[in-house]
Amino acid sequence: MSSENHGTVKGDTALVMSPTGSVTQGSPVSPSTSKPMPDLPDELVQAGWSKCWSKRENRPYWFNRFTNQSMWEMPVLGQHDDISDPLGLNAASAEGAGDAGVGNGQRKRHLSEEAAQGGLNSFKRPKIEIGMPVTPTTPTVPISPITPRAKQWNSTTGTEDKPGQPASALYRPTIIYWDLDIQTNAVIRERAPANHLPPHPEIELQRAQLTTKLRQHYQELCYQREGIEPPRESFNRWLLERKVLDKGPDPLLPSDCDPIISRSMFREVMNDIPIRLSRIKYKEEARKLLFKYAEAAKKMIDSRNATPDSRKVVKWNAEDTTNWLRRDHSASKEDYMDRLEHLRKQCGPHVTAVAKDSVEGICTKIYHISVEYVRRIRQAHQTLLKDCNITDPEAAEVQDRLVYCYPVRLALPSPNQPRVELHFENDIACLRYKGEIVKVNRGYFAKLELLYRYSCIDDPRFEKFLSRIWCLIKRYQVMFGAGVNEGMGLQGALPVPVFEVLNKQFGVSFECFASPLNSYFKQFCSAFPDTDGFFGSRGPFLNFSPASGSFEANPPFCEELMDAMVTHFEELLEKSSEPLSFIIFVPEWRDPLTPALNRMETSAFRRHHMSVPAFEHEYRSGSQHICKKEEMYYKAVHGTAVIFLQNDAGFTKWEPTPERIQVLLAAYQVSQRTLGSPVPSSTSSAPTMPSPASAGVSGNKDSTAAKTAPERSASLDTSPASQENSSTSSPLENTTPPSEAASL
Repeated sequence: MSSENHGTVKGDTALVMSPTGSVTQGSPVSPSTSKPMPDLPDELVQAGWSKCWSKRENRPYWFNRFTNQSMWEMPVLGQHDDISDPLGLNAASAEGAGDAGVGNGQRKRHLSEEAAQGGLNSFKRPKIEIGMPVTPTTPTVPISPITPRAKQWNSTTGTEDKPGQPASALYRPTIIYWDLDIQTNAVIRERAPANHLPPHPEIELQRAQLTTKLRQHYQELCYQREGIEPPRESFNRWLLERKVLDKGPDPLLPSDCDPIISRSMFREVMNDIPIRLSRIKYKEEARKLLFKYAEAAKKMIDSRNATPDSRKVVKWNAEDTTNWLRRDHSASKEDYMDRLEHLRKQCGPHVTAVAKDSVEGICTKIYHISVEYVRRIRQAHQTLLKDCNITDPEAAEVQDRLVYCYPVRLALPSPNQPRVELHFENDIACLRYKGEIVKVNRGYFAKLELLYRYSCIDDPRFEKFLSRIWCLIKRYQVMFGAGVNEGMGLQGALPVPVFEVLNKQFGVSFECFASPLNSYFKQFCSAFPDTDGFFGSRGPFLNFSPASGSFEANPPFCEELMDAMVTHFEELLEKSSEPLSFIIFVPEWRDPLTPALNRMETSAFRRHHMSVPAFEHEYRSGSQHICKKEEMYYKAVHGTAVIFLQNDAGFTKWEPTPERIQVLLAAYQVSQRTLGSPVPSSTSSAPTMPSPASAGVSGNKDSTAAKTAPERSASLDTSPASQENSSTSSPLENTTPPSEAASL
């Protein structure tokens, strides 16, 4: 029908969310009629059907402007589907006339078409159960507070499904990286609705602009005060570290922290002073780096208010190193690196002393700017709610009972949502608000729709669906940053076979650190309860207190967050007598040993500990919701420690026996599929070569961490560029650990 009057409609037509929540469709190139056609029934017209004339075949046909579907026979509501032959070219005319039981001129579908209804393009409608008091022994799994039966939303037309009208088949990706049918075994005490302000695109856009501006302030302060570029991903790690301590109202930016000076930011900026040290591959690079460090240390000690003893020590060591470089031209790469390490030990403490006040000033300035931005955002948000006549509701009554965990509910109702446009570019869903476009793979868009059906209780007609997806993706986009491959370490996941084994062998049904974009289960904890709660999030894990259940944890590798995670685990295991189990995936950082890893290995609740060797296992990319299929998996360049923390009841129920551990190790190994190649590194001014490490990680999974003898700067960067540019105390030590989506 490419030669028909209506022409070829490329891609999907635009869906537009109106201010009232209804979805309208952009004007497609609809078929023109060269002959007068009788009117169709109102039901067919409302479903998008119109009768047209085919010049080529000289006969009428029926065209649906919503689905671009064409049929030779008049469609019958409740019988046609989207996956049948649009023109009936592959069906014999005799079949339609000879088959009994097929009326209204409708051809009978092939058996393959009948089977396709339950195949890739169909989906199981979720059963919505009424909330009821439950205990850990209750066999059924309710979705806590009362959930009214909701009318289904049509993802194709963006409208509510009407009785008697067939539901258009959901888009189903060919490969699924999640299993949303697994019910939870996580039991909590019933909790009141959260007091977070409901998300709104206008506020989210303002937050994005101010966060980007704060990043620029940080970059300018580092350059003006210390003459360096900010350590890669250090701003993202600052957000993680601050939110562990923050008691402020904003879900992203900190505003109420004690202490004000961030240990994470201070440590990373200090590691890049006087120059950034990077991985070295060739002898000439090592020689240049040694010379640059000596000159930079000498220049810095001359320009700062240093003590006479500090000036004397730094100048003498710098001049001695310069003279040695001029005399000895036959030194090896190892000689240069040993000399550099010696110079850093001699000059490092004096350089740190003169730069301390300046670096603390950077940390303090960034924090105070963040506090001011939070004040602006909250003021604008409250004004918007006031204009919509939304006031604080009365406190909800909460019963003291055990229930299976349920998504975060907001106490305040959502205001009217502005218009958000949706269109598809091949397999990418693009959502636009005021010129700001966010993108997500079409398969993951379908996943978000399913999560919304399962979890959202205040929008049965999907009137706020597009705006909430826009806010969700924009929030994570802003958190990651705008750099090439930046922030991918904050989003990733374990391989699907590992999740399957964890569920079948150890009863795992919950992720402690995930997001709606990278979760495997439909129940998980994530960083942002206000945007993620509509898609199944149970809120930040440090605020989540289960009494029973089996959990998987792969946290972002911020040392402060990891330490808080271990503290939370031990408190939960100590006070619960019900079966409780945590399986934790962390990088094997041994030089020096990470405090969190050390605490878990010596914990009284440790039941088993195993290591997965480097290059013998893989993870899913941090950009899985937007990357290409061939870039989904990559090999891990580091060892991973897997630790089982369980109380006595949890150990009895989910004991890590040798047989179960063997099955888990087999699932963790690299499969036969082709792994994605590392993302090309960005240009670096430092004379270094990229390490062979590939990008991305599990869950926060692959963060780059620079480790040294006296100290280590934990990095969440995943790209080879980060390994070139990340601050390292030792140019020879640089690892890339896995971790999971940021849940603070």
